[in-house]
Amino acid sequence: MQKGLVWLRRDLRLYDNAALHYALKESKQVWVTFIFDEEILKPLLKGELDAQRLKHDRRVDFIWQGLEQIDEELRKQGGGLIVRFGKPVECIPQIAKDLGVDTVFTNHDYEPSAIARDEAVKTLLAKSDIQFESFKDQVIFEKKEILTNSNTVFSIFTPYKNNWLKTLQEKDLVAYECSAKPGQFAAIPKKLAQEIPTLESMGFCKTGIEAYLPPGAEGGQAFLEDFLPRIDQYQVGRDFPAIKGVSYLSTHLRFGMLSIRGLVREAHRRMLAGSMGATIWLSELIWRDFYFMILANHPRLAKGASFKPDYDNIVWEQGSVAKKLFAAWCEGKTGYPLVDAAMHQLNQSGYMHNRLRMVVASFLTKDLGVDWRWGEAYFAEHLNDFELSSNNGGWQWASSSGCDAQPYFRIFNPITQSEKFDPEGKFIRRYLPQLNHLSKKSIHAPWKAGHIELEAAGITLGRDYPLPVVDHDEARKKTLVRYSVVKKVTEA
Repeated sequence: MQKGLVWLRRDLRLYDNAALHYALKESKQVWVTFIFDEEILKPLLKGELDAQRLKHDRRVDFIWQGLEQIDEELRKQGGGLIVRFGKPVECIPQIAKDLGVDTVFTNHDYEPSAIARDEAVKTLLAKSDIQFESFKDQVIFEKKEILTNSNTVFSIFTPYKNNWLKTLQEKDLVAYECSAKPGQFAAIPKKLAQEIPTLESMGFCKTGIEAYLPPGAEGGQAFLEDFLPRIDQYQVGRDFPAIKGVSYLSTHLRFGMLSIRGLVREAHRRMLAGSMGATIWLSELIWRDFYFMILANHPRLAKGASFKPDYDNIVWEQGSVAKKLFAAWCEGKTGYPLVDAAMHQLNQSGYMHNRLRMVVASFLTKDLGVDWRWGEAYFAEHLNDFELSSNNGGWQWASSSGCDAQPYFRIFNPITQSEKFDPEGKFIRRYLPQLNHLSKKSIHAPWKAGHIELEAAGITLGRDYPLPVVDHDEARKKTLVRYSVVKKVTEA
């Protein structure tokens, strides 16, 4: 082949990239492109806009800054990044045709809408005699590569993980060589040379995310180097949101600014050396593969279906009651400090600690009785590391409607969760400073504090901090009744 075009999507790096590797291997000249998909971005423009009518979305800004790094690196090698704002089904065939390439190289995506998009692009390219090649890159094992002994798809995580580990070989973790020969990254022809579209031109604004989440492969590598000295204690620190116990790599991994092969290689090596922290972290990475596999084999989940169909019979809170409870949850005004602090963390930064994701999801569905799909959509809008498969899997796990989910009668108590995982109330105080002067006992349930303590702390419940929107014990009883429809169907 003479000419190849690499289409980046969620693999925003120029190292250990399967599509880039094969393009450089098979083509004498290579160009690289990224399309800001207007069909994904335009729906994001709804809702609150700033005074200039621009949308504040950290993820778009994060991607944009990562692309600038890629463009700079390509320019150093004589090329450059071709970036457009439009529809990929229009942009990719046109760019490929204008460049006169033989092949478009890209990496697999597993979401139903992305699969349909890729098929449409492939069909249009074929009309111009341009090939379309796609490769596995964002997971270790995909689709039906890990199967049960009866050659069926797993629905329980632990046996999947055991088979995953048994199947894993050194070749699965080898990095793809992506070094270009001098001049192989071709200069962008004048007729295609354009500046990267500004955030403002697409309807978005700067968010300042780089202040706490440096973008690109450089940012990802810096965060990885910061995490590795802590990895051996991961199993101890990961449940406590007030300490630096997790990796903070999920956003870089989500957009492919880090290679999954590199992370698994490091975790697996340390696991074999006896590190319990690395073993638990590797298990988390395998959960990621698991949820990708589940979505790939059950595409109906992308349309809001419960993995367990019986759970679609549950009647959630309706009308104004549901809207009021949901608003309190979204705004961090439920009266349960750990839940509220977690929601403030999400709203302020686009990040939420993993333990707290489970707590707030359980609270929304099993304390407030609100449909899990509402929470799934809110996380999809606000999480920097939003990933359809993992987000859907997590919400279905918490609501008991998913594969290998917690039993419906297991209901997190937000007070005991708070006492156990934020015993000093440090995390709560960080995001709810109005509770700062409460004792470490009372801060988990302010309404249980005595009048004298509340007065000394300068707190009037209902004014400075909300009273609980529900009583947990009563809500628990209500939830067991609500879920009884599932029990009846199962028993029948």
